[in-house]
Amino acid sequence: MQKILFICSANRLRSPTGEQVFSQYPNLEVSSAGLNHDAVDPLTPEHLLGVDTIFLMEKAHRTKLSKKFKAHLKSARIICLNIPDEFEYMDETLITILKARVTPHLR
Repeated sequence: MQKILFICSANRLRSPTGEQVFSQYPNLEVSSAGLNHDAVDPLTPEHLLGVDTIFLMEKAHRTKLSKKFKAHLKSARIICLNIPDEFEYMDETLITILKARVTPHLR
């Protein structure tokens, strides 16, 4: 079972879409969180437990993640998807981009 985590800023649009889309895939345990303090589900160290791969939506998220959670990242692969904050939740274009950019990193 591969454990993956999607992270964006507010956990309202992009990362929950990733969670929803990939939670349907077999052999994946999928969750999502946001880096902002006012996110729907703010990132905590518990989100990072046992995570194999972290998918970030923007380069700026890598800096913020490392700054706040470096001690909890362990051996997780961190991959930036370079998806701007311009999509609605479950937007068809967003889903297409997510599938194209995430699937090559899945076991």
